[in-house]
Amino acid sequence: MPYHEFECSKCIPERKKHAVIKGPGEDLTSALPLGYLNTIPGSISERGCAYCGAKHVIGTPMKDVIHMSHGPVGCTYDTWQTKRYISDNDNFQLKYTYATDMKEKHVIFGAEKLLKQNIIEAFKAFPNIKRMTLYQTCASALIGDDINAIAQEVMDEMPEVDIFVCNSPGFGGPSQSGGHHKINIAWINQKVGNVEPKITSDYVINYVGEYNIQGDQEVMIDYFKRMGIQVLSTFTGNGSYDDLRAMHRAHLNVLECARSAEYICNELRVRYGTPRLDIDGFGFGPLSDSLRKVGLFFGIEDRAQAIIDEETARWKPELDWYKERLQGKKVCLWPGGSKLWHWAHVIHEEMGVEVVSVYTKFGHQGDMEKGISREVAKKLRVPYLNAHAYHNGPWKGYEGWVRFARDIYNAIYSPIHQLAFVDISKDEIATDTKFVTQKILSDGNVSEEVKSSNELREYTGKYDNLTTIREKTYPEYPLQKKLSVV
Repeated sequence: MPYHEFECSKCIPERKKHAVIKGPGEDLTSALPLGYLNTIPGSISERGCAYCGAKHVIGTPMKDVIHMSHGPVGCTYDTWQTKRYISDNDNFQLKYTYATDMKEKHVIFGAEKLLKQNIIEAFKAFPNIKRMTLYQTCASALIGDDINAIAQEVMDEMPEVDIFVCNSPGFGGPSQSGGHHKINIAWINQKVGNVEPKITSDYVINYVGEYNIQGDQEVMIDYFKRMGIQVLSTFTGNGSYDDLRAMHRAHLNVLECARSAEYICNELRVRYGTPRLDIDGFGFGPLSDSLRKVGLFFGIEDRAQAIIDEETARWKPELDWYKERLQGKKVCLWPGGSKLWHWAHVIHEEMGVEVVSVYTKFGHQGDMEKGISREVAKKLRVPYLNAHAYHNGPWKGYEGWVRFARDIYNAIYSPIHQLAFVDISKDEIATDTKFVTQKILSDGNVSEEVKSSNELREYTGKYDNLTTIREKTYPEYPLQKKLSVV
């Protein structure tokens, strides 16, 4: 198992063990990179950094908050709008990002004055926003700026505002997971227990480890509400800062992503005795089991089963339509962290799709070990699905899982994907009239010996657009089967 060093990392030898080459005769279990090594910050971090894990993954989905990074502008820019963490306050947290924009002079002479000035300016620029999360970066941590003291100064001078401080410099842990831990623990240490909520139900939960990518969270909250459950706070998708300060009053923590948020659940159990229940909202089977578990905890299994029966009857025929046409098809999956291994199973089970390659940049060592325990084939001209930050969601819930199947279907039967099978390596130039791309456009009646560009234009002109090409290639499969309910 020789380690592989990228050219861009040769000046940073500590990065070498993050990439390996499978040697002759070795199986995949002996060719794993070391996922527990600390990230070495720089212009290209090989596994993300603790700052990114704190701000980008956990903090930013809070909706009514100014998210301020104390450091160079590149840090906050790199964590801005790269995931669709939508919210119901006009996506305020997606529209704006804030940085103190530290320069070389601030590294030399200090930047505490700059930080205070930026905090006050940000609150004045958005007078309706009274809450802020303040993130430390490598630069401000290395010079020792006391951001806790500055935050307290501002709160003393502006008593109507509240500031949460997250000391999460990029070098603070192995990949993003170090930042997950830091912000989880900082939040419960600083803010939980400071607000008393209004309880309106006999069944009260915190929905934890859910970040509302393309509205995923709202689908689940709808199920909970139909069961008569009050969702006290969501950590942190579409989450309100003050609601999250009241997490200690929930009867149960319902945890979606254990990799990013089990830390706060464990602390809530130790400090307040709140039980933790792990669930999974992706796939008909895992979702149904999850709703049953929540119902069983509160003694309302009948309410959970009613939802399961109603939603399954409504959406299972749609899923079966896609499964019939996806049997044996292959996809490569990039779902982020721990989803890489349990998603692969349910996609195969419920859609008939073979996941032949999985990828994770931020997963723990255990995630990678579970991922390679499946048979992984060579990634070659196989559709690729970004299940980490998708844009066609929600994919959660029963309807969402059908939507996910639709997106896999459209990826596999896309005319653009069909072009990937064309071998252009022997063509002289891409504009050659013998360019074999015409083969993919052919309806079987056109000779491969098209001699002139005029003939080629005359042939391709028969098709108005890619959809027409696609329909002629696969007439039995429409490009997108419209869902019964959008």
